[in-house]
Parts: sequence; C-alpha cells; structure tokens
Amino acid sequence: MALGAGSCKKLLNLLHFTVSDASSFTVPAAATATGAVVALPGLTVSSTSSSTYTNNKTSSDYVQDVTLDQLTLTTTSPATQNFDFLKSVSISIASDAAGTNKTLLAKLDAVPTGQTTIILQPVGNKLDLYLRGNSYTLFTTVTVAQVLRQNTTIRADTRFNVTATLPE
Repeated sequence: MALGAGSCKKLLNLLHFTVSDASSFTVPAAATATGAVVALPGLTVSSTSSSTYTNNKTSSDYVQDVTLDQLTLTTTSPATQNFDFLKSVSISIASDAAGTNKTLLAKLDAVPTGQTTIILQPVGNKLDLYLRGNSYTLFTTVTVAQVLRQNTTIRADTRFNVTATLPE
C-alpha cells in the first residue's frame, strides 16, 4: 500500500507546461545559385525558460522531458517578401554559440510557395539540455529555390513542451 501511495504522490507532483520563445534573424541578399545549400550564422536566443519554470514553481533541476511542440517562421521585412526563395529549411539547436552539441530541432523539406508563414516539422529529439540555461543557439540551413534579391528578416517562434516535477 505504501508503495502505491508514493507513486500517486509522484504523479501529483508532475507538471506539464510550455516554454515559448521568439527571435529574429536576417537572411542576407545573395547571388546564391538555385539549389545551393547555405548555413546561416548561429542565432543566440534569450529563453523564457527560467521565468517559466519559476512561474510553474519548479526549476531546470527538476525538468524531466523537453520536446519541441512547434516552430513557426514568419517573414517580417520587407512586407511583400514570402518564402518562395526557399526550397527546404532545417533548424538545429545547441546550448552554446559554438554549436558543440548541436542537434536537429525541426525541418521542412518542401517549402510551399506564396507563404509568409511556414510551420516546420519537429523531429522529436529530447531537448532537456538545451532549455536548462538562459539561452540557446539556433542554426539554420536552407536550400535555395531562387535568388534572394534583398535582405529578409524572419521571426522564429518556438514552443516547447516541458514535463517537470515540483521540488520536494
């Protein structure tokens, strides 16, 4: 009986919530050939994870599981720009700007034409390590569909599912 009661207590202390972050980056205009694969410089993202953990009465020490729920890219400048310049896109995450522990986060192998917002497909990797600190770095790799004639600013919105426990 005591064993069963302890298990129930553990289940009652299990928390589920989301961490949402937003960042922007610029894809420079370039005379890159169609079909070229281009790796953009890493983008350090200030994460809301610490404050979200505090708001849920826990801390990164008690995080048990983090997975990507959604990653959305939106063109923000110039206003008329869409994603027609991309054939495919993949985004990796690392806990540092050097990318020493980079892992694939999400990708979209066939970017639809005419869209100013695209939703990438999460690959399902375990991401606990990357949301323990106050920041992480995103690394974007694109396959060019057509020459980008002007600098384009893109907003990346990420939403992570988090499972954590309450401190004892």
